[in-house]
Amino acid sequence: MQTARTLEVLRTQVAKLRRRQEGGAARIGLVPTMGALHEGHLTLLRRARAECDHVVASIFVNPTQFGEGEDLDAYPRQLEEDSAMLEAEGCALLWAPEVAAMYPTGFATSITVGGVSEGLCGAARPGHFDGVATVVAKLFNQVAPDMAFFGEKDFQQLAVIRRMARDLDLTRPHVDAIVGVPTVREADGLALSSRNRYLSPGQRAAAATLPREMREAIARIEDGQEVAPTLAALEDALLGAGFAAIDYAVLADAASLAALDGLKGGPARLLVAARIGGTRLIDNMAVGE
Repeated sequence: MQTARTLEVLRTQVAKLRRRQEGGAARIGLVPTMGALHEGHLTLLRRARAECDHVVASIFVNPTQFGEGEDLDAYPRQLEEDSAMLEAEGCALLWAPEVAAMYPTGFATSITVGGVSEGLCGAARPGHFDGVATVVAKLFNQVAPDMAFFGEKDFQQLAVIRRMARDLDLTRPHVDAIVGVPTVREADGLALSSRNRYLSPGQRAAAATLPREMREAIARIEDGQEVAPTLAALEDALLGAGFAAIDYAVLADAASLAALDGLKGGPARLLVAARIGGTRLIDNMAVGE
């Protein structure tokens, strides 16, 4: 596996990868990450390897998507360990830029995606999705991948990236180039996340209540029970289990993320963000599928 730390080296290495395929240009898959890799990230990499000739992974802790008081400085950075994991999984190229390479002196551009970025985590974390959209747009321009792979755990992020890619013609219109990969979960159902490491043993045990109560709420909604009291019961159960606060618990249209008061026949999603100790956990699950 090659590692690029400058844009010049990145583009040179990507060009070499594209020429390595007999009979035409090689298909490049991109897996953007902020490092602190776990099985969820590796699942994205394996999916990319299955669908592409070569995989480029990025590791960049993006400062523009962290708000005031969030954990930018505390966010785990373990480039050597992460590099070894990527190489073991067959990653061809790692793009690991410094902040100055991504945001050089005088950088003054930001991308805002309306609609899907509003509400949910967008309301709780002002500016967060502007930072996500901007850095992902840069990654698409830098690597020029044929496909890019993102986890469904960050479902609103996935919706924002898909909207941006369509609106700005960042992907080929006839290809489903933004691939959402199902959430990877631990044995007790908790979605894998780099932030799970912040949980104490007691908090970790209580956190398993989140996916369990979400499944219960989904069963009630699919059984025809009213949405509002079902979601209220979900919130009460989480608070009773030790969660400190619920940022949101919403049934939403899976494409627009508009809140729903019941199933309307199309794909829907239950999305929850809840805080336990100093850690904010998010999760989502399909409803009515």
